[in-house]
Amino acid sequence: MRIVWRIEKQRGNYRPCLSYVLELEEYEQRLAVEAVNIRSLIPRIEVPNETYCLPDCYERASGWKPADYHWLTAPFFRDGRRNGFIRLPFRESGSYPEVERSFALLREAHEQVVRRAYNWEPINEVGRMDVSADGRRAIAARVTADRLLAF
Repeated sequence: MRIVWRIEKQRGNYRPCLSYVLELEEYEQRLAVEAVNIRSLIPRIEVPNETYCLPDCYERASGWKPADYHWLTAPFFRDGRRNGFIRLPFRESGSYPEVERSFALLREAHEQVVRRAYNWEPINEVGRMDVSADGRRAIAARVTADRLLAF
């Protein structure tokens, strides 16, 4: 699975935005693996529709702790691709190492599912049965008798 993400933030009190694309490799789609869902390390913010966060408000208030975290889901094999968007909490440092760690956790969980699915070998079995020897003997006597009577 390819994972590409981008964090963008405007100058000022604006919150950064994380946009990402998760794309399955062709062989992963052919394995028909289930979509993995993990709880990320990316904090969920209050009022995520507000593009800004003023000093001493929400995540910028002293002692703020996230109440919840975002969930990340790998693409479903039929789709093969998933786009996502998350508004991140404002940080003076501008550092978001939990984004990369979260995607690494998702990739690891997804790869475990792919490895397990890959171990299930393909099957190509062809069978054939003819009349058994006992059946052939029983039928042969009747067929011979019917032929003799037909003459």
